[in-house]
Amino acid sequence: MIHFGVLGPVIAEDASGRPVALKGPMHRAVLGRLLVARRRVVPLDDLVNDLWVSPPEGAVAAVRTFVAALRKAVEPDRPARAPATLLTTHGMGYALRCAPDQVDAWRFEQAVDDARAADPAAALSRLDEALAWWRGPAYADFPDAAWPRADRSRLAELRLQAVERRAGARLALGRPAEAVPDLDEHVTAHPWREDGWRLLALALYRSGRQGDALAVLRRARRLLAGQLGVEPGPALRTLETDILRQEPHLDVTDPAGEVLRQAASAYDRVAGGARTRLESAVGLLRDLAVTGADGLQVARRQRAAAVTAAEQLGDPELTARVIGAYDVPAIWPRSDDPGEAAGVVAAAERALAALPATGHEPARARLLATVALESRGVHEARPRDCARQAESIARELGDPALLAFALNGVFIQSCRPTGASGRRDRIGAELASLGNRHGLVSVEVLGHLIRLQSSCAVAAFDRADQHARAADDLAGRHDRPLVGVFTQWYGALRADVTGQAPAEARYRAAAARLDDAGMPGMRDGLLSLALLGLRLRRGLPPDIGDDAWGPYEPWVRPLLDPGRIPLADVPDPPADLLAEALWCLFGRAAISAGDRTAMRRARRALAPAAGEWAGAASGALTVGTVADHLAALDTALRSG
Repeated sequence: MIHFGVLGPVIAEDASGRPVALKGPMHRAVLGRLLVARRRVVPLDDLVNDLWVSPPEGAVAAVRTFVAALRKAVEPDRPARAPATLLTTHGMGYALRCAPDQVDAWRFEQAVDDARAADPAAALSRLDEALAWWRGPAYADFPDAAWPRADRSRLAELRLQAVERRAGARLALGRPAEAVPDLDEHVTAHPWREDGWRLLALALYRSGRQGDALAVLRRARRLLAGQLGVEPGPALRTLETDILRQEPHLDVTDPAGEVLRQAASAYDRVAGGARTRLESAVGLLRDLAVTGADGLQVARRQRAAAVTAAEQLGDPELTARVIGAYDVPAIWPRSDDPGEAAGVVAAAERALAALPATGHEPARARLLATVALESRGVHEARPRDCARQAESIARELGDPALLAFALNGVFIQSCRPTGASGRRDRIGAELASLGNRHGLVSVEVLGHLIRLQSSCAVAAFDRADQHARAADDLAGRHDRPLVGVFTQWYGALRADVTGQAPAEARYRAAAARLDDAGMPGMRDGLLSLALLGLRLRRGLPPDIGDDAWGPYEPWVRPLLDPGRIPLADVPDPPADLLAEALWCLFGRAAISAGDRTAMRRARRALAPAAGEWAGAASGALTVGTVADHLAALDTALRSG
């Protein structure tokens, strides 16, 4: 499927995101003019008059030539003499019969419309993605032409509204500091946007910058009076007065926030000793970890401090409770901080050793589940055994929350051998059911995300769509903004495999969101690995011109630099959701090097996953079907 872009210079791309050659500027002008018409027929005379101020002799023939060349470019697979289905002829006119998702401007309009009715978290996710599609002013290569003027103005206004709505969503989510840089740039470029000034001043005030907020309002007054000759409107004047009075409503994004502040203040005054405070703090950190990037990073740091403080009190039962209370769902197979994770595992093992041999089964199960969860990607048997023991204890006790925690550990330890998506899907189904029946929202979300991943492994995208929608719906209703990180990567993978939208652009948009998500274990190297898979599956050279391979370097480098690294020195990939993808890269490198021992090693590892897409179990990327890679290995082994 061909995709068209007008949010910047007019372009066309094929399903893999490669540019479609459109020849010269007149061809792009014809394409742009047909896109402006939005599937309606454009008479030939109108095309001529729009393309030239004074049409030259032969203009009609020239337009027909341009249309013929465009038709060949955008319908390359159409058989000779077969009727056109995309760029169609209607009497003495033409129409471009695009689907709604084939044109970036149309998708942008739909995304902004969706965001109007969405909750703040979902709106922020949708607007972040949509604004990333802009590459410059709409129809940027035709700044003086009359035909795109109205559409360009309308799209520009819609983009400004989207920027302001995104800022409003960040404020509603209690993330004012994130809104400040974009809003400052926004009002500098568009000083007549009073709502932009209002949002910027409010974001500064809620970030603890009262003086800067007042300075911004004074700056707005000077610019409005100097450039437009008007005074600020009522909204800006009222906001200035409220800031000067430090009105309480300016600090409260919702009544619940004020309740929380009051409760925290009371707790600080009356709570008991160190043990009570430690256990309460960990419960708060568990909730904080799912609120967004800032909360996740703070929770991660303070959790380690809480564990250290508990151990210093010399009470192994308290330490077990503090460690085990942090049952934050884990979906990504790489740790964000391996050193911290190793420290938590060591503390959990010490607490297990110190617990009495009998009794304390809930605490024991939580410690065992913690060892399993924090030992990600390892090949040792101990974490897997811990997961099984935790599950057994939890089932015997009949505790739904404890069982969910244990099953999360079983999931993390479920990647040996390869090709275990069916087993993970069953785990996800039980987690989703547990969460739904017992009101455990984070557990239910986790179950849907696991099922999304396992559906991707076998390219069951209709089923994956259902789980993505369910996860996003729960995230929107219960303030889980990080869920959108995973569903956005899924959207990029789906576009890549099905060819329904420019995949590379969607991968890059998903990666940009990861920059601020507080999840380095997912971010590092993922975009480069995704683009490498995209190129390999399309028969393109593997070098993407990027060295940001992160933890995947040991399995990518032998493919990019054949012969430089002995394949016998390359370790087995981590036992995680990307193991199949890395084994496939290793297998390709083995074929290139003619290393039969390495080929057999890759084949043994991949054989259990023959029915899956390599890497798609992550819900984020793929390097193709495992069956294709196995066939290539078999061919190479036979040829030797």
